[in-house]
Amino acid sequence: METVGLERIEAAARLLAPVIRRTPTVGSRVLSERVGAQVLLKCENLQRTGSFKPRGAYNRIANLPAAERARGVVAASAGNHAQGVAWSAAELGITSTVFMPIGASLPKLVATRAYGAEVHQVGDTIDESLLAAQEFAERTGATLIHPFDHPDIVAGQATVALEILEQVPDVGTVVVPTGGGGLLAGVVVALHALAPRVTVIGVQAAEAAAWPDSLAAGKPVRVPRMATMADGIAVGLPGAVPFAHVAELVGEIVTVDEDALSKALLLCLERAKLIVEPAGAAGVAALLSPLRDRALPGPVVTILSGGNIDPLLLTRVIGHGLSAAGRYLAMRVTIADRPGALSALLGVVGRAGASVVDIVHSRTGMWLEVDEVEVSLTVETRGPAHRDDVLEALRDAGFRVRAEL
Repeated sequence: METVGLERIEAAARLLAPVIRRTPTVGSRVLSERVGAQVLLKCENLQRTGSFKPRGAYNRIANLPAAERARGVVAASAGNHAQGVAWSAAELGITSTVFMPIGASLPKLVATRAYGAEVHQVGDTIDESLLAAQEFAERTGATLIHPFDHPDIVAGQATVALEILEQVPDVGTVVVPTGGGGLLAGVVVALHALAPRVTVIGVQAAEAAAWPDSLAAGKPVRVPRMATMADGIAVGLPGAVPFAHVAELVGEIVTVDEDALSKALLLCLERAKLIVEPAGAAGVAALLSPLRDRALPGPVVTILSGGNIDPLLLTRVIGHGLSAAGRYLAMRVTIADRPGALSALLGVVGRAGASVVDIVHSRTGMWLEVDEVEVSLTVETRGPAHRDDVLEALRDAGFRVRAEL
């Protein structure tokens, strides 16, 4: 198997320099306070097409022989790699075809077409789209641009690490969102060659975590099912090329749950003023949960790998993040079915300092007595302690309350 070395990475950096943005690395006071070390965010969400993916895609396509370029390229992706391939092909003046799942995000679908790709929606999963892309490549002679399993892809993604070393020369830890492993492999190879002191930690969504079992087995192992909002890192099988490097050089991969992902996205939006997709916020999620109490060598840099999020999903994730952070309280309250009872309930809520978001008043329900009404109530609170205060105030006032969040 062909491996990736520093010479290949530096060649990729020279090739990419005229076309790829040098994304900023910005400090985060709130994360620094929580982690106990300086934390900085490497903002690949501000990269061309909104993610790190064009680094690898452009490097791979630009290195194709002229005869292969003439036949065009094909890719399969839920969005970020699709946009990276479409943009890179357009920059290099060649045709591109992209296969995307039927349920792919509409903004990513529209953006991929806008970059010039011919888009086909096939299958419910990336694996099904990839199969269609492989069949297209065999039928037409187009070159399949794999999202992570090729040395040129890994070398292109590795240029993120070169920039981190230039921007934060004394970096001690780099936290990397991880799906198929192209970004993680590239980062760890570059840092191992130039700054072997640096600790590299991969992060996966717990509901799409193929890497822990794969590393334990000593080979890529397919995860049986995936169900995560972080579609950008929802990859069922690690790539063979990334696996060879990650297994040798990466000391640890941690997982984060959906609550942590939504909290991280909300923190990036509220405190860093950065729009980040769930996959892109995975490193921040790790710093908020499994890595929070660890003594990480600082400074710590976490890569915000992408910012392409559907506004509708963003709305839902913000709501989920507010609930997970104790900023929303959903509850069912049983009150007497008489005039003034609802007003009394809302009076307690108001005096407790909570703001009503949604309310449903229902007289039907087998669990209700004939003189009772159930109120489904969602209120905005100032955090977990305030949420508990609101519940206590309602119970002290004699209401039967069942909290749902």
